[in-house]
Amino acid sequence: MDLQKDEVLNRLATGANVAQFVAFRPATDGLIQSFCRLRNRTPNFRFESVAAAVAALLDASGSGTVNVRSYVPHDPRSREFLYALDSVETVVAALERLAGEGLHLIVNETIDVRDGGVSGVVQGGLIEFSPDDTPRCVEKPGVASLPFEMGMALLTTVYGFTPDLEACPGRRTEFSIHPLLQGWRASHTLLWEQEDDVPDEAEPGYRWPNRFSRHLGDKAYGLMMAHLAGLPVPNTLAIPRRVAPFAFGTATGSAEVWIRTCPTEPHPGLYTTVKGWTDPYDLMAKEDPAGTILASILRQDAVPARYSGAAIVQADGSLAVEGLAGEGDLFMLGTRDPEALPAEIISAVTHAFDRLQAAFGPVRFEWVHDGQQVWIVQLHLGATISTATAVVPGEAQVWTDFKVEDGLEKLRRLLEGLPGDGGVNLIGQFGLTSHIADVLRRAGLPARIAAG
Repeated sequence: MDLQKDEVLNRLATGANVAQFVAFRPATDGLIQSFCRLRNRTPNFRFESVAAAVAALLDASGSGTVNVRSYVPHDPRSREFLYALDSVETVVAALERLAGEGLHLIVNETIDVRDGGVSGVVQGGLIEFSPDDTPRCVEKPGVASLPFEMGMALLTTVYGFTPDLEACPGRRTEFSIHPLLQGWRASHTLLWEQEDDVPDEAEPGYRWPNRFSRHLGDKAYGLMMAHLAGLPVPNTLAIPRRVAPFAFGTATGSAEVWIRTCPTEPHPGLYTTVKGWTDPYDLMAKEDPAGTILASILRQDAVPARYSGAAIVQADGSLAVEGLAGEGDLFMLGTRDPEALPAEIISAVTHAFDRLQAAFGPVRFEWVHDGQQVWIVQLHLGATISTATAVVPGEAQVWTDFKVEDGLEKLRRLLEGLPGDGGVNLIGQFGLTSHIADVLRRAGLPARIAAG
């Protein structure tokens, strides 16, 4: 017979960390305590009354509150859930009411899911998770979905400890990870439920932006994906708003640095990227005073640039590699034209693309070549809709000319004022991989390249 939820929790607690809890079952004369785990108490300590057990749990809870979960025996899905109750009287009244409906009950300490950590599920060889949510986040859009080993490496890099999780065929484990010590064993990983004999999940659905990439910043997440896939990424220190600073990547041999703002989602060319040190906290305060757009600041080793540029997959499936000699920031902003690149540079960038595509599917990325190898300095998922004659294919009722030399800010203002049936006729040289092209693709209005 399948174990009940309180039995599963008791079994988990014998070898893993769980939130402090007391479990009860309904009886003809009231409630019977089944299992419990409280710090500084022996496992399954027997309290003299329901009220005494609840009082002890409230006192032990770091938040000073508890949750009540109700369920039907041998049914894996929960029933009514009560969150963050803060008095013995309220909790006992809720327990008596739910027990009167024949429900079994687990009271556990409230764990703050908005502490910068994540919750999720390991199933077979797949791990999925999100911040600011319970393990039920996997039933919602926007979870990070990764192979178990890659996901564990990502979480270890970000949080500075290896989560106490394992991947077992046929097993589903609900978990949460916390920057501060939690639970009856006082560790960073909590297990909530575990089921055996479940089907293994299919392949991971690589997708970002997702809720975790927004948590860290889009650039930081993309760069970590490239790093975990084995591509050279410059040594990077991420300074997030909601997570302690963390580092990844490989030293480039340069003592120069770039400071890169890291929005929750891509905003091509809109926020500051500057060579040389600048106060990251001052930069955040100036460019995002409300704290809603920039998730982090990146301090990144400079790469001694022989060539720089970007690569995208075009609408016909072909790879476009563009760039120029030296540093590529002005090319990406559209103020310098792409140049003819040596065949060996195009070959090296194509090889990097092949490795990234094998890991994640079609991608687009910014690169720097130091004369010996390609370094990835930004990575995004997906092909583009661009062709050699149109950044965004389509027809418009009214075409408005735009001189590329006027720059990104004028282009943004133009796009904001165009009607829904308008289009842009681009005059001048620019790269399909530049921020100019990226801004047009994100706007979604037809944008054609003027002949000549």
